[in-house]
Amino acid sequence: MAPEGSGRKRRLSDDDFRRLAQFRYALRRFFQFSERAAAELGVTGQQYQALLAVRGFPSRSRVTVGELAERLCIRHHSAVGLVDRLVERGLVRRAASHRDRRQVFVEVTAQGERVLEELAGIHRAELKRIRPELRAIVESE
Repeated sequence: MAPEGSGRKRRLSDDDFRRLAQFRYALRRFFQFSERAAAELGVTGQQYQALLAVRGFPSRSRVTVGELAERLCIRHHSAVGLVDRLVERGLVRRAASHRDRRQVFVEVTAQGERVLEELAGIHRAELKRIRPELRAIVESE
């Protein structure tokens, strides 16, 4: 690929297309792995992603529903429904802001932490396993 800012675009080679296709394939396999791992623990892939987004949010361990929607690339009303389902399962709780009672935060519960801890460990191990493959795809030129 042409260096950024060079102003010239070069045509993609067959190898470029192969690497891009291989990268997409590796991502799809990882997401399929993730869905199965989550299902084995009784949650959906999206519920796992939500727990991870809340717990892994930069600089704090709770988020607003709007922030969660942005992190998951979903609409606000979809995030509300997702949070409702997570609350019903006891995996997260809502907490009103101390500064602005209209603002509601989402926090992971102790039960949610247990599920998240197990799933995150499984995902870290899988990423470690596929790291050489991903590195080879991304770093080849």
